[in-house]
Amino acid sequence: MDGIHDLGGKPGYGEVKAKPSEPVFKHRWEAKVFAMVNAAARAGAYQNTDQFRHAVERIDPEAYLQQGYYGRWLGGLETLLVEAGVLSTQEITAKAVSLGGRESDLIAARPQPKMPSVGGIPAAAVEASRPLFESGDRVRTHSQVPIGHTRLPQYARGKVGAIVERHDVWSYPDASAHGIQAPPQYLYTVAFESAELGFAENFSLYLDLFEPYLARAGSER
Repeated sequence: MDGIHDLGGKPGYGEVKAKPSEPVFKHRWEAKVFAMVNAAARAGAYQNTDQFRHAVERIDPEAYLQQGYYGRWLGGLETLLVEAGVLSTQEITAKAVSLGGRESDLIAARPQPKMPSVGGIPAAAVEASRPLFESGDRVRTHSQVPIGHTRLPQYARGKVGAIVERHDVWSYPDASAHGIQAPPQYLYTVAFESAELGFAENFSLYLDLFEPYLARAGSER
């Protein structure tokens, strides 16, 4: 899906500056969110990392930009808890108000009554017995806009690159994020030249991409 979470290649957000001395948790509540997210997984509120990532992607865009890393985690967690039937939005709001919040505060979570039954870029119905690509192959990425979760960033869609390395099969995130049972898919490291991706600077960019995202260069996807 396209959303505020997919900021790659978008101008206006400034340089990403690393802070090696920054603590893991700036505030105590962040550590509590970390613990709750892990506890929720063990309790069955979500099944895998892709499902959690997709919940974070679906929070309110304004909250995504304002509430920080663990604030996004909290919004995603609340979304999953409501969708799993563990808590209701009303119960979460009431608890927040009892702790000093206001009902008018910006709420990140945006749970859906029913998760979409399909999402992302479809995978083959059965696992391929052998990979479609090898190192050195020229490939073009899928150009469609996925309905649900995907690991193919917006700036790299419909672009031509070269296979650098082929990896083993992995769980396919476009399916697992939606609770869909799908065959594992081959994963490739693909090199793109910066000019192909629309960047002014001269560099090569390497992305790990799943086989359903790719076609041989020259074919249309």
